[in-house]
Amino acid sequence: MKRALVSVSDKTNLVPFVQNLIELGYDIISTGGTKKSLEEAGMNIISIDEVTGFPEILEGRVKTLHPLVHGGLLAKRGDEYHQQQVAKNNIEYIDLVCVNLYPFAKTIQNPESTHEDKIENIDIGGPSMLRSAAKNFNDVTVVVDVKDYDQIIDEIREHGNTTLNTRQKLAGKVFNHTAAYDAMIANYFNQINEIKIPEKLTVTYDLKQSLRYGENPHQSAAFYQTLEKPSYSVVASEQLHGKELSYNNIADANAALEILAEFEAPAAVAVKHMNPCGVGIGSTIEEAYAKAYEADSTSIFGGIVALNREVSKEVATELHKIFLEIIIAPSFTEEALQILKQKKNIRLLTTDMSNRRQLGHKLTTVKGGLLQQDLDTLEVTLEDLECVTEVKPTQEDLEQLLFGFKVVKHVKSNAIALVKDNMTVGVGAGQMNRVGAAKIALEQANELASGSYLASDAFFPMSDTVELAAKYGVKAIIQPGGSIKDQDSIDACNKFGIAMVFTKVRHFKH
Repeated sequence: MKRALVSVSDKTNLVPFVQNLIELGYDIISTGGTKKSLEEAGMNIISIDEVTGFPEILEGRVKTLHPLVHGGLLAKRGDEYHQQQVAKNNIEYIDLVCVNLYPFAKTIQNPESTHEDKIENIDIGGPSMLRSAAKNFNDVTVVVDVKDYDQIIDEIREHGNTTLNTRQKLAGKVFNHTAAYDAMIANYFNQINEIKIPEKLTVTYDLKQSLRYGENPHQSAAFYQTLEKPSYSVVASEQLHGKELSYNNIADANAALEILAEFEAPAAVAVKHMNPCGVGIGSTIEEAYAKAYEADSTSIFGGIVALNREVSKEVATELHKIFLEIIIAPSFTEEALQILKQKKNIRLLTTDMSNRRQLGHKLTTVKGGLLQQDLDTLEVTLEDLECVTEVKPTQEDLEQLLFGFKVVKHVKSNAIALVKDNMTVGVGAGQMNRVGAAKIALEQANELASGSYLASDAFFPMSDTVELAAKYGVKAIIQPGGSIKDQDSIDACNKFGIAMVFTKVRHFKH
């Protein structure tokens, strides 16, 4: 008789799986709640202490950590020395292990769980059995995922055992699983010990979906999600309509949500290639979208639009007029959905916008390494601004300047954003020098540059940006300050009658 050891916290499809194993000639060893569930289903189950001859102790902390268990898993069937050791120590083989671990992830996500609850949900025996069985995949089948039950039963029924190729793949799955489990535990301890920069960085993500390709068709790609799955995110969004999201869709939608998080008032953000091409705020979402569209009616074509209010019939009618890849909002009216769903491929997403200011980390890969930093959630307020020029900005000027600074924070550096009447009128992104970014933004704004407000993500290294802005009639400037040549820019502003305020905070975005 072959033997299977079964001990699971997730009992989905457990009973039919074990019934099939029994029908195929397996004796079943089990523990605790799993044993009880199987016995209630009418099965004869061998208790783990019948195998070990030793009772469960320490509130169940020790029950499977025993040579008669791990010897039965690790013994190599074709090795003469191992056979001698097995016979000498009265060890019986265990041919299949079905284990999934204590629900540590669910426990740490439960706001009512205590620290003690979390510690008790760190599984010790489970990972040990899984690792032993996986190491000896040549002889032992190990299963950690309920999705593999059917394949295992089918192969045993057809061949008398699982194939070696399947066992090797299942073993690899186990080591991925236990590595992720340990990473969650390590990260929990880093958090409670307030270790922001651990010597070993362990991160774990679950596959959300395989993607057709990456940025380009020749690049393979996949979309993974964190354990926390923040509510205000593409990961947690619900897709109501349209084609499957692509790699570029996900990146652009994330960028749009990051910009949208800056605004409490009704706001609309249009994004193209991870840069804002149009941002508008208004007293209504209809007004906000009209401004975002007017900001750059050319670049919005084929872009992503994010709105922080429900999409109404009126907004949907306007959105329907152009080609868009994605519209993401907290909700859509039924009339809006009827209008937008007329386009088969447009992706319509909803996400929870009640908790937009979520902290976290950003990870960026480099060849042979990884960069980690806090997300840039720092918010500049009116109280943070310092006027450094003879001309003083009005309250309205300051509000427009802050609006521009919120936008430019999310534009690739070197970055310049021009705003006017609560909308962007020009955006210069990703240039090698700041005056080049300003030139792009000012030329895009054209006659709208007159009386506009210029925001820069970092300081001016010289006065040329101010001089260019003056030619276009810019009214006021907001920038971090901090250059050794700040006075040159201040003098230029005074010369041309431009107000300028310093934030003392920069927002580089690479």
